[in-house]
Amino acid sequence: MLFNALIRTHHITSRKKISALKKAADAYNCYVLLRTGSSPGVMYVESGREEDVNAWVNTVHKLRYKDYQLVAKPGPQSDEGYAKSSAILTDPGLREVDTIKEFGALMKDRGVLDWWRRGMGYTHR
Repeated sequence: MLFNALIRTHHITSRKKISALKKAADAYNCYVLLRTGSSPGVMYVESGREEDVNAWVNTVHKLRYKDYQLVAKPGPQSDEGYAKSSAILTDPGLREVDTIKEFGALMKDRGVLDWWRRGMGYTHR
């Protein structure tokens, strides 16, 4: 079983903070996806252990991002029926994308597109 969480912030631009997030992703063996650059900043975290997701989210909270919103609290990942390769399930580390479109495509690949869209406020289903 996988666990995940979703965080929205004003923006993610500080390389020092991103470095701290990468170190936390490595320390807690989490897959992390960041939408960096302009507004909005979006962070997705996923791991096989809920306590690792919680620990990573606590790291983000301590960094005091502007307009920090935990829009989807750490919990079991919903299965939306997409095929997931074993590579997707076992690729911890931090990745960055520049656009919401790229972020959404990766959420679809991970099988959590509808969950992500609800968390972002794009749909209310």
